[in-house]
Amino acid sequence: MHSYIPPERFFPYLTWQQVAALPDKANTLIIQPIGAVEQHGPHLPLIVDTAIATAVVGQALDKLDPSIPAYALPPLCYGKSNEHSGFAGTITLSAQTLTAVLMEMAESIYRAGLRKLVLVNGHGGQPQILEVLARDLRVKWPDFQVFPLFVWRAPHCAAQVVGSQEYEQGIHAGDVETSVMRSLLPNQVNMAKAVREFPVGFPPDSLLSLEGSLPMAWTMKDLSRSGVVGDATVATAAKGEAILASVSDGWAQVFQEIYAFEALRPS
Repeated sequence: MHSYIPPERFFPYLTWQQVAALPDKANTLIIQPIGAVEQHGPHLPLIVDTAIATAVVGQALDKLDPSIPAYALPPLCYGKSNEHSGFAGTITLSAQTLTAVLMEMAESIYRAGLRKLVLVNGHGGQPQILEVLARDLRVKWPDFQVFPLFVWRAPHCAAQVVGSQEYEQGIHAGDVETSVMRSLLPNQVNMAKAVREFPVGFPPDSLLSLEGSLPMAWTMKDLSRSGVVGDATVATAAKGEAILASVSDGWAQVFQEIYAFEALRPS
């Protein structure tokens, strides 16, 4: 049941008495991996975002100082993936449903006396939803610290491993995700079907972008026939292992900082 999560760090393996008796609830980290079940081209399974978020959390917890209390919840596999709904197999929740599920999960965590909730999201289509949710939770419970974080925003070396152009432009099922999946679930990756595909339409010097400072709304059907944006054909397990080691190092550092973080206050 714990998948990539170390069993001693898997929250559902605790009894209710153990949860009630946790000695430092105000600083105990409860970590929610969040992913998606959505298309990732002809060569990758639907579970990519969930697998990556869960594996990164698990590897980071393995590296975290054992004295730091931190527990992972089971991954939330479904997310808001309607930008991929033009491809068979994608399962999507509405923004309202995703918000409601996470709000009620967070409320349960708060009722147990725990006060630090870390949302580790692996799907690029929903960071904004989690940021709004976290702010609403903070308004509702001023002593609740909620961190709405995206798995690829912790320090890591992916740009150095695959090159800055691929890292910036290969936003879905390209070299990074395919390499990581070749490391994590090699039997579920079919490199014979891997493709290289990038959208056309942006002038080279355009200020606009698919993501970043000046983004636009798009669906995957606007960008790609295959469901891939990037170059999956050059992916290797060695690249994936290097990326996973680096990003999980970054997350171990993030978890340590959240544990030590004290509530903000005015000067």
